[in-house]
Amino acid sequence: MRQKLKNLRNLTKTYELFIGVGLLMIIAASIKLLGWLDFSSDFFWFVAGLALTVERTILLRKQKQFDKKYKVVLREESKV
Repeated sequence: MRQKLKNLRNLTKTYELFIGVGLLMIIAASIKLLGWLDFSSDFFWFVAGLALTVERTILLRKQKQFDKKYKVVLREESKV
């Protein structure tokens, strides 16, 4: 039970990071559109790459948890 709670907390933290990166992109785009600050578009590409990295990390972690919980058997292996 404690392990499940720990996994849930870790998963929540990663989703919070993903949401935070998305909010950062929204806020930065709004600031640039309002003309308050003018910065390079490279910043947006950096944040987008960070968001993709966080998303992929979440997906890999969930896939590993699924593979650990359920044994995946391919059709070719089950015939043998």
